[in-house]
Amino acid sequence: MAGHSQFKNIMHRKGAQDAKRARQFAKVIREITVSVRAGAPDPSANPRLRAALSMAREANMPKDTVERAIKKASGAAGGEDYVEVRYEGYGPAGVAIIVEGLTDNRNRTASDVRAAFSKHGGSMGETNSVSFMFQRLGVIAYPADVASEDDMLEAAIEAGADNVESSDEGHEITCPVESFFAVRDALEARFGEPRTAKLDWRPGNTVPLDEEQARSVLKLIDVLDDNDDVQAVYANFDLSDDVAEALAA
Repeated sequence: MAGHSQFKNIMHRKGAQDAKRARQFAKVIREITVSVRAGAPDPSANPRLRAALSMAREANMPKDTVERAIKKASGAAGGEDYVEVRYEGYGPAGVAIIVEGLTDNRNRTASDVRAAFSKHGGSMGETNSVSFMFQRLGVIAYPADVASEDDMLEAAIEAGADNVESSDEGHEITCPVESFFAVRDALEARFGEPRTAKLDWRPGNTVPLDEEQARSVLKLIDVLDDNDDVQAVYANFDLSDDVAEALAA
């Protein structure tokens, strides 16, 4: 019986991982669709599409899936029309949360996001009700072995970045949103393709959480992230090492 239970657990975890991978692919395909329609199907002429293709590689999306998404979005009858949406609110313990999405039905998405906040101890607010606590940045990451700390700093400054943080784990370059594509392209020309390159919301201050609060906040974030219309969720909480270890146990 123990072996049977273990097999069921493995299959359950695999099923959950497959479902998560499918949702991740769906989110990337939406971003590719919007990128193509906002610019062109040629990545060299479309910076946003290049960023979407970077997301696809990070998600290990098959090349033929990416090509089908670009072809479909390029067609005269290219399927759904998505609009960008952003929702803001507070989760448990007063944690500020920003939700970004791409949707073909604003009413449905707003209703779903509001319900998630309400059901899991939070409340959805008006636009800009919490975003003033965050800074919008371009964030580009490279492995540590592509360049020395000094070489990366010099290249990033020349490209127009604001800051570089280097460690044994890698280099993280941050820049203004309006300079993101130019900085990314300049660094890519010198060091090759980055590990990740994306726009991010970084909190100015964070809210420390105990284990119970952390479980509540992470549950809300999981529910939001599982929504097909949601592309990314940002929050301003902080977990101590002890709390992180307890959650991982």
